[in-house]
Amino acid sequence: MAKKELGHIELQWQCPNCDGINPGREKTCANCGAPQPDDVEFKQFTKQELLKDENLIEQAKAGADIHCAYCGTRNPATAETCSQCGSDISEGTQRESGRVVGAFKTGPEAEVPCPACEAMNPESARMCAECGSPLGHGDDEYEAGSDAEFSAQADQAKPRRKVPVIFIIVAVLLCIGVVVIAILSGRTTAVSGVVQDVHWERSIPIEVFGPVEREEWLDDLPAEAENISCQQEYRYTSSSPEGNYEEVCGTPYSVDKGSGFAEVVQDCEYRIYEDYCSYTILDWSVTDTAVLTGNNLSPIWPEPSLSSERRLGPSRNETYSVTFAAGNETYSYDADNVGEFLQYQIGSSWNLNVNTFGIILSVDP
Repeated sequence: MAKKELGHIELQWQCPNCDGINPGREKTCANCGAPQPDDVEFKQFTKQELLKDENLIEQAKAGADIHCAYCGTRNPATAETCSQCGSDISEGTQRESGRVVGAFKTGPEAEVPCPACEAMNPESARMCAECGSPLGHGDDEYEAGSDAEFSAQADQAKPRRKVPVIFIIVAVLLCIGVVVIAILSGRTTAVSGVVQDVHWERSIPIEVFGPVEREEWLDDLPAEAENISCQQEYRYTSSSPEGNYEEVCGTPYSVDKGSGFAEVVQDCEYRIYEDYCSYTILDWSVTDTAVLTGNNLSPIWPEPSLSSERRLGPSRNETYSVTFAAGNETYSYDADNVGEFLQYQIGSSWNLNVNTFGIILSVDP
């Protein structure tokens, strides 16, 4: 599975000192001046827009920021010394990155109520336009595994639908029915039966040599194939684009870069299409079947007279059935092989293990 990069967005962080909301790139709170803690959690706004400013994009790609080991100042990953105290930045602590922040969403920006006066403000606002109080809010977490869910039809997540109660009831009843049938099928009754009738059938396919139409992938066609006609069909799924492909991607989501920015990616697969062909070739193919049947214990194989263009096929089919009479009831039974079948002499008695549905499960002398 491939990760497709769509771009970058700026995140936000909430000041633990005054609850003010700040853009991800800011090192200190614009409301109270407190420095950004090294363990602060970046979140995204309900409306995101991909960055277009090249300088911001470079910041987003630089990697996770580093907090100075001596003064705690936040520095970009490209820094060699602390911008505040001049210390060697390599001894600092780099922020964690790679966490899935949330689904990438576009559309109108959400509004949130001010915690002080309840006036509605844009979700990205730092201060309430009505009373000036800091706006403390964030975005819901987006849970994602290593792969986003796929939809071949659309990239947008689909709302969950409630399962109607009637469907649940029907499913429960079906499960109960399956259990009941399984229990009844396993219950057996011993019945004494007498062989009333026997029947056998043996068949062999008859093949003819001539042109045969077949289908195969282009790269697997035999050298002697003729009248080839091909069309593109789906063959396999790849983690990278190859030849003629269809890209199938999941819902875009944002991954924290540890710098106040996030990379927007999609998990994608590629459906590869290749030539699937019909063709003709000279070969043996089944044209008829020779069949013999009998109601005795002397089964034989058919031996038809064939021309030079025909032959008996390699496969052979045989079935053996026995009918038992037990009082006013009759039971049918299929023998596993000819050796078992030959035991059932007409008029011989056998012990039958019959289940609730009248099916013979085993036969004993």
